[in-house]
Amino acid sequence: MALKKNVGNRKFTIRIQEAPEGGYTGQCIELPGAISEGETIEELKENMTEAIQLVLDTLEEQAKKDRKIVIEIPN
Repeated sequence: MALKKNVGNRKFTIRIQEAPEGGYTGQCIELPGAISEGETIEELKENMTEAIQLVLDTLEEQAKKDRKIVIEIPN
């Protein structure tokens, strides 16, 4: 099962699995480091929003230290 989650204007796809002990686990397909769990789908959505934001904040902080270029890839 998967759902789309918005963080700001960005959309992320969450892969959801039922946990053997109950509740749900989720992993963001676009940001594999964003993983969370919740007793309900609604709680999982809230927890995944926080996990995604934490990963994005961490990536942004790390990127400030890196030398970088921007590449545009057409659709």
